[in-house]
This record gives sequence, C-alpha cells and structure tokens, in this order.
Amino acid sequence: MCIRAACHREHSEQAMVTKDLQKLVAKFEQHAAAQSEAIMRGDAKAANKHAKESIAAFQRLRTHGDVGRDALATLFTHPRMDVRTAAAALLLRYRTAEAKAVLEEAAKGKGLIPFEAQEALKRWEEGTWSLDPA
Repeated sequence: MCIRAACHREHSEQAMVTKDLQKLVAKFEQHAAAQSEAIMRGDAKAANKHAKESIAAFQRLRTHGDVGRDALATLFTHPRMDVRTAAAALLLRYRTAEAKAVLEEAAKGKGLIPFEAQEALKRWEEGTWSLDPA
C-alpha cells in the first residue's frame, strides 16, 4: 500500500510540474507574440511590458533545468515566426543545432523578426551571446 501511495504521489507531482511547464510555455508564447504586435504598433511601453513577462516566464522555466528548456523548445515549430525566433534565441546554448536552424530560416526574410534572428546568430558566432548561461 505504501509503495502504491508513493507512486501515486510521485505521479501527481509530475503532473503538477508538467502543467506548470505548460502554463509557463503558454505565458512565454503569449507575451512574445504580444511584444511583437506592440512593436509593430509603435507602443514601446507595452512592448517592454510583454518583453519582461516573456523573460520572467523563461526564467521560471529555467528553474526546472533542462526539463524547462525542453518545454520551451516545443515552440520551435510554432506557427508564428516571432514566437519561434524568441524561443530559439534563448535556447542557443542548450539546443544549438535546432535553435540555429530556426534562426537561420527566420533570418532569410526582411523586417524586424529576421533582423532579430540575424543579431542572435551574430552574437552566437562572436561568442558574446549570454541569454542562458551554463
């Protein structure tokens, strides 16, 4: 009985962590998209607010270690380029090949998001990238 109760408790704790990670990824996604929209409208105050919120979500994901980073990496296939690029820029150290592929694809275009992707790749190649230190 005790073993069964311990397994149930462990499963419940894992489910809570998974649900927490999903909420944090959704928060990151929401604020990354809202930041881009605010920038396009010329609303710097709102853009900064959303940037702080997306960074806060990332920082909370990092408290879960690589499991949190893996959760954020699910956004590499998001339909919005700005969301994919924001996640990839933060995960260059952890998921280098995949993140670079996302950024390189985004960098092919013109506009703000491709420029941001180009800058992230440039910083990575220069060795000055430091968004998620080891």
